[in-house]
Amino acid sequence: MSDLGWQRRRTSLNPTGSPISPWLHVDIALILGCLALGISGIFMVYSATRGSDPTLYDKSYMNRHTLFVVVGGLSMLVTASIPYRRLRDLVPIAFWGSCLLLLLVLTPLGVERNGTRAWFEFGQFQFQPSEICKVAFIFALASYLERFDGRLSQKAIVNALFLATIPLGLILLETDVGSALVFVAITMGMLLVGGAQTRHIILMTLAGIIGIVTIWSTGLLQDYQRDRLTSFIDPASSQTEAAYQQTQAQIAIGSGGVSGQGFGQGQQTRGEFVPEQHTDFLFSVVGEELGFMGSIVILALFGLVIWRCWRTAKKSADLLGTLICVGVLTMIVFQMFQSVGMTLGIMPITGIPLPFVSYGGSSSLSSFIAIGLVINVHMRRYEVVR
Repeated sequence: MSDLGWQRRRTSLNPTGSPISPWLHVDIALILGCLALGISGIFMVYSATRGSDPTLYDKSYMNRHTLFVVVGGLSMLVTASIPYRRLRDLVPIAFWGSCLLLLLVLTPLGVERNGTRAWFEFGQFQFQPSEICKVAFIFALASYLERFDGRLSQKAIVNALFLATIPLGLILLETDVGSALVFVAITMGMLLVGGAQTRHIILMTLAGIIGIVTIWSTGLLQDYQRDRLTSFIDPASSQTEAAYQQTQAQIAIGSGGVSGQGFGQGQQTRGEFVPEQHTDFLFSVVGEELGFMGSIVILALFGLVIWRCWRTAKKSADLLGTLICVGVLTMIVFQMFQSVGMTLGIMPITGIPLPFVSYGGSSSLSSFIAIGLVINVHMRRYEVVR
């Protein structure tokens, strides 16, 4: 596949070597785009959780989400400050450590919500290890694929798929289908750019379809998960909770019109007709209160973030940086499309939050750290690769 141009920059000029020098090449547009999405999320979470009586409003959701965005922004800068080639030495610890947490969350130490055991609980805060594992997996897979210099053999692809099945299998045991699909998307995207041939992609796609059919025909999926995955086909005629959720989300978005009902004035939102409207279905709040124009602004910010990630992937000084950026890009694109799509009724409900915007500390933290890696690659795109 295309090398995105990284090979012709492997002997780029090294700057002065000063620790300040990389900061002269920070991608300001990417940082501002992510922060704008995070700040938008604070306002949307506030509106989604204020209820019909603002005098009884519990500010804890907004306060916690504000904390998530601040901590996430700081984590993004810390991640960007350490050269990513040095961070590579910590990848085994991060990856296997996150896999261990995925295993522990299946024990009584984990907390079950809506039939999925995927969280640790610490007082008022919850931690979802699969979110952090996404970032660790991207770096681990990038480190492995880099060894082959863009020419993957069948053995290398099999080994890469085996690496992916470790967290993927543990997440499926949690019955967290949404997170599992994100790992599949990341793996396919990185293999495609890492050197997999078209025939390899076709074979992996067929294998994936067989796997989905096998899982569907077994008892691994619970009834409510089946309902979530099928309700989008005809929600109007379905009587399931998932169909109700999707129908209410569509009503909310449709009632927003062009300019929206106004911030904090959405009737569907204030009446809390859309279940999980502050997390998985937050885009319904955007559509109802900010309308088509506000939704376009949010999607344009995502477009900016996606473009800058792709641009950095093309300008990376080495294949490792390119693969990291592609992994992050794939993660964000898939989660955004899936989260927005299920509120519009064009995608099945999988419980995937909208990156940077939806309520959730683990999701915010992983998204900002992932962007920190992209910024890291962008800052060091002129350094000599040794």
